[in-house]
Amino acid sequence: MDSSIFREYDIRGIYNQNLTQDTVFGIGVLLGEKIKENGGESIFIGLDARTHSPILYKWLKEGLGKNGLKIYFIGMVPTPVAYFATYNTINGFSSHNSIMITGSHNPPQYNGFKITLGRKPFYGKDIKELGEKLAQNPISYDPKPIQEYNIDALEAYKDYLIKHFSKLKNFPYSVALDYGNGVGAIGLEDILNKLNIRHSSLFAQPDGNFPNHHPDPSEEKNLSDLKNYLKNHNTPIGLAFDGDADRIALLTSNHNYKGDELAILFAKNLAECNISPLVIGEVKCSQIMYDEINKIGKSVMYKTGHSNLKIKLKELNAHLAAEMSGHMFFNDRYFGYDDAIYAGLRALELFLNHTPEELENMIAKLPSFYCTPEEKIPSSEENKFVIINKLREILKNPPKNFPKILEIITIDGVRVVFENGWGLVRASNTTPVLVTRFEAKDKESADLYKEKLLDIIEKIKHMLY
Repeated sequence: MDSSIFREYDIRGIYNQNLTQDTVFGIGVLLGEKIKENGGESIFIGLDARTHSPILYKWLKEGLGKNGLKIYFIGMVPTPVAYFATYNTINGFSSHNSIMITGSHNPPQYNGFKITLGRKPFYGKDIKELGEKLAQNPISYDPKPIQEYNIDALEAYKDYLIKHFSKLKNFPYSVALDYGNGVGAIGLEDILNKLNIRHSSLFAQPDGNFPNHHPDPSEEKNLSDLKNYLKNHNTPIGLAFDGDADRIALLTSNHNYKGDELAILFAKNLAECNISPLVIGEVKCSQIMYDEINKIGKSVMYKTGHSNLKIKLKELNAHLAAEMSGHMFFNDRYFGYDDAIYAGLRALELFLNHTPEELENMIAKLPSFYCTPEEKIPSSEENKFVIINKLREILKNPPKNFPKILEIITIDGVRVVFENGWGLVRASNTTPVLVTRFEAKDKESADLYKEKLLDIIEKIKHMLY
């Protein structure tokens, strides 16, 4: 068994390479035991459009069924529908547990499981312990008859959102949507039609081979089709989704809103409704976001990762949490998980009180800082955290020519605050890389901070390799 599939936030691997019949069945058996230990008797399971999702479902449900769990199959759906099911009774069926079979924004050969137990993400040490247990005591494929029910959670989800966003009916602008051949259209198209929102849809047909572009809206190159459509068809607003529709991108004619910019807009919207917003951001978010939100409410910096932010959101009872990648979590008027369809409709609400030009101007008026894109440095699973720990030690007594340090934030990796900006180096929890980002009042300062921090990283790597 390949233990690398047991990641920080989910279980993810390559079909029939490390997501094998025995391994997936074994994961089901152990998760079933876990659910039974906590008094659970059932679980919702959904899947994305990937060609191998149905066979993974078969193996997984057979493993879960070994413990007598009732399987509530919700079919091909966006990931947030699986979360939604754990908070609502669907046609008389209820469970606080769900598994979404999805490879998210990864290439077609990938797949995996996003797991919710007791309405909480199953992640971190729990996933690692499950992997260790399976490695120590392998489980061979040995299915038996199970209780399985087909549940239409998607229809309940759509009905909920149609009522929730009734004030968007006859929305005054036309909207373009790029679903990237993921499952987002399954959830959103009917909602837009029922609300009479004029829209045009790109790549709405689910196709696990993703024939048009990679389903990751956080990568600028994957937005080129949507940008061209906005320009060529004089459409003022665009929304783009990742493969399983839990990450959103908002575009207007002249701007692509990053995750931290969306957080600012949503926070200002809450303030306009006389709510003092409490907003959680991750370590990659701009300092501008934290400063702007602190003017109208309170911001909190926390670890990167959708599981981390979901837990922190509930812990603090915050209104909103945001990741740069487009995961948006609404605890205000919603259930506190990342739902790109819900976030997209909340984004459209912004345009009920502000024109697209006014929203662009809001962002344009923010303090001007130079920001590097997220950049990745190859490492290894074994060394990436070692490098971060050594970097922390070295920065306690940095080299003589190192820029003046005002603060070192170690919530997730190392975020070094300098006089004119900051630099971040963190170990990815999903791939064998270090992730960096730099922000400063000018390009020269950002480049300097980048150069000096990466010099230390290279010296550490040279020592290790």
